[in-house]
Amino acid sequence: MVRRIHNFSAGPAALPLSVLQEVQQDLVDYKGEGLSVMEMSHRGKTFDGIIVEAQNLLKELMGIPDGYKVIFMQGGASLQFATVPMNLLGENEFADYINTGAWSKKAIAEVKKLGKAHNVIASSEDKNFNYIPTEFNLDKAASYLHITSNNTIFGTQWQSFPDTGTIPLVCDMSSDINSHVVDVSKFAMIYAGAQKNMGPSGVTIVIMRDDMLEKSPANIPTMCSYKIIGGKDSMYNTPPTFGIYIIKLVLEWMKSLGGVAAVEKINRDKAAILYDAIDSSGFYRGTVEVNSRSLMNVPFRLPSEELEKKFVAEALKHDISGVKGHRSVGGIRASIYNAVPKESIQALVDFMKEFERTNG
Repeated sequence: MVRRIHNFSAGPAALPLSVLQEVQQDLVDYKGEGLSVMEMSHRGKTFDGIIVEAQNLLKELMGIPDGYKVIFMQGGASLQFATVPMNLLGENEFADYINTGAWSKKAIAEVKKLGKAHNVIASSEDKNFNYIPTEFNLDKAASYLHITSNNTIFGTQWQSFPDTGTIPLVCDMSSDINSHVVDVSKFAMIYAGAQKNMGPSGVTIVIMRDDMLEKSPANIPTMCSYKIIGGKDSMYNTPPTFGIYIIKLVLEWMKSLGGVAAVEKINRDKAAILYDAIDSSGFYRGTVEVNSRSLMNVPFRLPSEELEKKFVAEALKHDISGVKGHRSVGGIRASIYNAVPKESIQALVDFMKEFERTNG
């Protein structure tokens, strides 16, 4: 057995061991075809089956209704920050944004660069993004409302999504897609980088209502046009074939666990173990308001930065990796995405208790 450590990386993040083992088995010779998925034509029958199955599995697991398109794109969520307004904001139109942290700020910065009209109708920056704002006034003339469902850096997550009525709701779900049950019909568009809960880096998933596809203007770059890429079923050019293949395997793994509802229960159990360890200690301190806490990213602080550095160093000696907080906020952060097993959470909590005993 190859050595495996407890991986709390914020992304690229942990993948299910069974998926990695299947990839390893198929790497050189995919299903007896004598070549790897990385080598085969994206126009061939075999890969066509892979991408169609990945799309169908995502529709099944997320309960995506008829009238939505699943598109595989590239460039990560960061490219979507600009691609969304390029496609969805026409002349004399504007959008509303809610700022809940670093990734929301980046999305707002991109719409600003494009010179597109927009309003920031709510923000939690006044308290260093330690909560999700729930009071705001949505402009009924807005072309869409953009939100970020989960903030990896600050550890906040929408507990319920706003009711926008007829205003299209657009959501960056990069760090919590498929971690809990979501009613897709409430959204006009969902997008997500795959590298947290769905697969490797290099693939961006876009779920878009058909009527929104039609808004794509003709004068934007071809590779940023939802209408063109979606109209060609993600095959306008060579897609990230190997990443899509791994996404298919991850979705199969999720289905084998019982689907998204079963995964959500596991995630809530994992988060409860870790938050309980923080809350029951006078040594560790959570940084997020309780009603905004994320199931995916758990930040906390120790009494001093020196102890935090020691915590990270000693954790690695105990095969616990990726717990250093983001450089912009410091502290400790454990990212406990779908593929992080409960055993890893328990290993972290056991280490935390021992570290407190010897350093508290």
